[in-house]
Amino acid sequence: MKILVTGADGFIGSHLVELLLKKKHIVFALCMYNSFNDHGWLNGLKNKNLKIISGDIRDQDFCLKISKKIDVIFNLAALISIPYSYNSTESFLQTNILGTYNICLSAKKNKVNRLIQLSTSEVYGTAKYIPIDEKHPKVAQSPYSASKISADAIAQSFYHSFDLDVVIARPFNTFGPRQSLRAVIPTIISQSLSNEKIVLGNINSRRDFTYVLDTCEGLYSLINKRAKSGEVFNIGSKKHYSIKNVIKIVKKKIQNFPTIEIDKKRIRPKKSEVDLLSCDFRKINKATGFKPKINFEKGIELTIDWFKKYKHLYRDLYNKYNI
Repeated sequence: MKILVTGADGFIGSHLVELLLKKKHIVFALCMYNSFNDHGWLNGLKNKNLKIISGDIRDQDFCLKISKKIDVIFNLAALISIPYSYNSTESFLQTNILGTYNICLSAKKNKVNRLIQLSTSEVYGTAKYIPIDEKHPKVAQSPYSASKISADAIAQSFYHSFDLDVVIARPFNTFGPRQSLRAVIPTIISQSLSNEKIVLGNINSRRDFTYVLDTCEGLYSLINKRAKSGEVFNIGSKKHYSIKNVIKIVKKKIQNFPTIEIDKKRIRPKKSEVDLLSCDFRKINKATGFKPKINFEKGIELTIDWFKKYKHLYRDLYNKYNI
């Protein structure tokens, strides 16, 4: 198939591109345009079935152009940093909502067979019950989550109003190689490898962490038409860990015992902090057979190995705790 992946230069996007190429699809990888001609994590990736495109999903004409003769679109392009969404809310609305509208409109006009819209477990807010299924109420506890709730609604409106074949994939917290130091697991690993202390914010919140290759397999499974159009599918593991537990596991794997320092600047506003997320993935399992294969501790080992191998990429960031 000819598959368009937006946000292809990012953490999850780059892994998804590699998976699609491995499965012999023709991949059009959309990277955010910049004046440095930088393709993020796709830099240096060469494959006869890969075409890298630079642009911006906020540009409707551009989206219409790149989605012609495409079979499937994975829309991963989004601004994702929750702390940054407090400071630059409008940019999240423009990219995550308007950008999703442009992709949906383009998929409709160009008769794309299926659009897979990437959501986030953050739309659920703090769990009212666990594990969280797709019927759980949505609570906008940050501008970021509000923009993703809106993006999901836009996508579903195209299904109801225009019969667009769209499914919404809702991964819980993905981790693994290439993840930004803005995320907690790379922060813990990188600081443990290079410092005598770990500087964090809230270490009591609990998350359902899913290794990135499992997330990508979950996304790929949604091409299957048994995953019904118009539906939402959680991707996760059902297991959850506090940040405090994550630190203990990383310390055990690295055999380093740095002290923990709490930085109040890293703590989210009280009403904005999501305290607990735990995924019920029975719906996607029933529809496609997907279930995660890599357990949390194995995923941590693989991530640590990657950070050790590529620590030069993060060398200048190790002591900048405000990232």
